[in-house]
Amino acid sequence: MKKSVTVVILIVIFLAFGGAMFYLYQKNEEDPIVYETEKPSRQTIIKKTVATGSILPLEEVLIKPNISGVIEEIYVEGGDFVESGDLLARIKVVPNLNALNDAKNSIDEAKIALDDQRRNFDRQSSLFNKGVISKVDLERAQVSYDQAKQSYSAANKRYDIVKTGTTKGYSNSANTMIRATVTGMVLEVPVEVGNQVIESNNFNEGTTIAAIADVDKMIFEGKVDESEVGKIKEDLPLEITVGALENITFDAVLDYIAPKGNEENGAIQFEIKGTLKKQDSVFIRAGLSANASIILDRADSVLSIKEALVQFDPETKKPFLEIATGDQQFERRDIELGISDGIYVEVKSGLEKEDEIKVWNEVKPDEFGG
Repeated sequence: MKKSVTVVILIVIFLAFGGAMFYLYQKNEEDPIVYETEKPSRQTIIKKTVATGSILPLEEVLIKPNISGVIEEIYVEGGDFVESGDLLARIKVVPNLNALNDAKNSIDEAKIALDDQRRNFDRQSSLFNKGVISKVDLERAQVSYDQAKQSYSAANKRYDIVKTGTTKGYSNSANTMIRATVTGMVLEVPVEVGNQVIESNNFNEGTTIAAIADVDKMIFEGKVDESEVGKIKEDLPLEITVGALENITFDAVLDYIAPKGNEENGAIQFEIKGTLKKQDSVFIRAGLSANASIILDRADSVLSIKEALVQFDPETKKPFLEIATGDQQFERRDIELGISDGIYVEVKSGLEKEDEIKVWNEVKPDEFGG
């Protein structure tokens, strides 16, 4: 019994010794960890945030009629350049029966008044010739008669306007002739021949005949999230990229930030606007979607490293690097950081251009199954 126990103990000791030797052999067979190093470089670092939006004219004028009717003819189309006063369209008036009847009644009333004043003037003239009344009385009768003639003429003109939209002597300024009120490019003509249009008045904004804008004065109009609005301010530079225009960037200046945000899809969005510095060789169509990079800060040609190389002290949270002092030998060095663009970060102090920095978080191929 005693001999069996001794044998078991010896076997256990042998197995343990053998296992230890095998473990040490495996450790010696493993490749030693070799850390790569990188050197700092000089980079231009731009810290920015991005807003989405579209390109719109600074001022867009909607041309609306002053009289209701039917489009009889259209003289322009989208893309045409027009001067202020140019003819855009002509409207055929469809008279309102009530208004037409009122205008006709006004003519009859004015005619009655005119006939009465004519008889009175003839009577006063006869009395003046006989020396019965003074010249002042005759002149008063003349004025009343002239006023009655004017009222009768005005009533006829009102009737013509209600019926046809114009009257004799006013062909160039007729309400049926829709003219451009500004100089610019016709962006769109949302009506067609035969469409009914409504006049612009206090109760109705009216039907848009055409939209005109100066396409040389364009703005970016977009929205930023509430998490970013506190970082931006007016007069910051913008870089505008338009999806439809590849490899072209437009400079702009942020000149408006909405004081009030609006909720969209559960997030508060603030409207921003920036005036574009247009390139003469490039035509930008109104309404194109665009992105604006708002430049928050910029550092030109500064000593920089990849942000992934930076380590942080677990207690003080201060940044540091491991700098090579020999073959696979490194020392810690505290640094001061500047601005970052998410890839590169500026190093203000604690690092020289010739220093080699340990790539501390490199992932070995084995971890990817290689």
